[in-house]
Order: sequence, then C-alpha cells, then structure tokens
Amino acid sequence: MTEHSLWRFSRALHRAINDRHFEDIEALIDEDVEWALYGPIDMFPFLGARQGKDAVLDVIRQLADNFQVRRFDRESIMLGVDSAASMLRYSLTALDSNKPISLRVAQFAQFRAGKLVSLRVLIDTFDLVEQALGRAIHLPKMSSVG
Repeated sequence: MTEHSLWRFSRALHRAINDRHFEDIEALIDEDVEWALYGPIDMFPFLGARQGKDAVLDVIRQLADNFQVRRFDRESIMLGVDSAASMLRYSLTALDSNKPISLRVAQFAQFRAGKLVSLRVLIDTFDLVEQALGRAIHLPKMSSVG
C-alpha cells in the first residue's frame, strides 16, 4: 500500500513554512492548481483564491515569512483515493511579534497523480481576528422578535 498524497503534501508544506525548504512542496503542486484560503484578506493578504503553481508558491512563501507552525492536530480526517478532508487545530507563532496564534481549519484537498490540484481551507476567522487584534470583539446583542 502506498502513502496517501495528503501525508506527503502535509509534511512538505510544514517543512516549507518552518524551514523555508520549498523544493519538496514545488514537486507536489500541479501547474494548474486551484487554491483558496477563506479568511479576512484585508488583514491577511495571503488569504484568498489563487490559480496556478507560481501563485500558490508565492502564498506559501508569504506564510513562511509570517508564521512558524509549532503544532497541529488532526481532529478528524476522511481520505479518498485522490482526495482528503480534515479538521485541523494549528498552533502557530507570528514571527513579527512572537505571539502565539491558535486556529481551527477545515481543509479539502484533491490530488491527481500525487500532485495537489485543488485545495480549499476554511478558517475559523472570528477567533483568528481576535487574536491578531489582541482583544475580544464585542458584537451587538441580537434580539429575537416574538
């Protein structure tokens, strides 16, 4: 039995972010990859949708410039032959401030011939924004109409 593409991609991504070793991740990304990290792009310009290998590698370099992955836990995972869906909890360090950041993400990946062809990541953005701002966000109370 061969190793699932998600495991190779995950290891290479974390190595690229933490060690700035990009060669392994480059080999695992399809030229026409579709990539979307859904979150507050006004605060984090590397979030959003990208098309193509060069654009995705640029995002990975921006992530490496801003964060270090301290830990990640897979809360749940479902693997298909060429696909994977997972809920992850990340512990990061913001490199500019040395502040810890923790966040949860849902990740949906598709592979073809061992290369990533599509990645969609949904980030728990409310918690992320509070951590980035360094304070709680107080929303107005919603009243229910009887």
